Amino acid sequence: MNTVHQNMYEQGLTRPRHGGLLAGVCAGMARRFGISATMMRVIFAVTLIVIPGSQILVYPLLWLLMPKEQAYSNSSYQAPVR
Repeated sequence: MNTVHQNMYEQGLTRPRHGGLLAGVCAGMARRFGISATMMRVIFAVTLIVIPGSQILVYPLLWLLMPKEQAYSNSSYQAPVR
């Protein structure tokens, strides 16, 4: 699990400490892909309508896999803060 957190961190997929509504998954993905958090939440809601139930499985999985912002420093691994 630690290597998954480290790989996501290196790719820029982290949950921000501030600005997230529930767990910060949409805000973290929005920052990674360069769009607003509101737009990512709209995309999330639309895909939930188009493909019902898909995000119910994906969101909790990303919540567990995406590390919090600043959980790693200078590419030396530290345990994620929860």
